[in-house]
Amino acid sequence: MLPAYVPNPIAALCGGGTPIDFNKNFGDGRGILGEGKTYRGFFIGVFVGVIVGALQMYLATRFSWTMLPVHTVISVFVLAVGALFGDLCKSFFKRRLGKKRGERWPIADQYDLVAGAFLLMLIVDPDWLFMYVTIPVLLIILIITPILHRLVNIIGYNSGVKDVPW
Repeated sequence: MLPAYVPNPIAALCGGGTPIDFNKNFGDGRGILGEGKTYRGFFIGVFVGVIVGALQMYLATRFSWTMLPVHTVISVFVLAVGALFGDLCKSFFKRRLGKKRGERWPIADQYDLVAGAFLLMLIVDPDWLFMYVTIPVLLIILIITPILHRLVNIIGYNSGVKDVPW
């Protein structure tokens, strides 16, 4: 899951610049995604997620004892892109509900990246998804994702990258 876990905090850290929605409003008068979703953050987040996945691929071939999943170029790219698409979709619906940037949305805030990564993987490479995301692996992902999310957000808040610690 590292190729999916890494892009969001990297996008927050390296974001800025042109918003993906160009600051346009949806039919309800609210922003489509919000100013925090930028092209620079998206592309740098995907790039770093792919680099992390490539590192995992290298380590898995060099050190078989690592028990890392057998990633492919497609799997790491899809996990990274899917995670950020999940975040973008969550932001779209968050705006429809009238929630502001940084406002808490429990469960959606923690699992958007997992849902996006798995949904895109289901479309692009379902065989990989079902081979490596078994029920025990899925349970571990569901348990550690909110813990990692909280920890990374606290670090981001304390370092000044995020305005809120959630």
